[in-house]
Amino acid sequence: MAWSKLKQQLESFLSPALYGRVEYLSTSYRYLPDKAGLCYMAVDKKNVLNMSDTLIKWYQTELEIKNDADIQIPISNEEIEAVRKNTNGGIPEHRLQVIARSRKISEYAKELISAQSSLSKSNFIVTANKFLSISIEESLESNDILLNILALVDRRVGKKRILGIAEKMKLKHPIVQYFFELRLHTLSK
Repeated sequence: MAWSKLKQQLESFLSPALYGRVEYLSTSYRYLPDKAGLCYMAVDKKNVLNMSDTLIKWYQTELEIKNDADIQIPISNEEIEAVRKNTNGGIPEHRLQVIARSRKISEYAKELISAQSSLSKSNFIVTANKFLSISIEESLESNDILLNILALVDRRVGKKRILGIAEKMKLKHPIVQYFFELRLHTLSK
């Protein structure tokens, strides 16, 4: 599909509150066939999501993710119970929480690094076409950062669904959280 048609379709699905604030942009190099063009998203005229350079924090290693104090990992009672069973109950309660958090953040770090690497290798146009052909639920549940973002700015995702996925968004990449917060703020207006 041609970029102009794809852009038109993506914009037709934008939430009314974000129309004019979120833009899909593309550059191409007509006389340099070996130089690929870029597709990116801008919010309020600022380039926010570019496949290779973004204003949002990118993590280089799993250790960097584990040591980031801004990452909030919610731990459920079931996860603490699983650690208790695995350790045969000989560990103090406060240590169980530390172990459960450590296990969960290790899992989270691996998923986040994988999602980042797939984004930098992916093609915006291919992912955008995929978004247009699958359901909103699939896009929101996907591990693909770009699918999550496109779904969050979509008008088919209403207030109730946005509020219902708030906990899940805490475990997503910071750029997905940025677009979630952007959409959340449009609901309160």
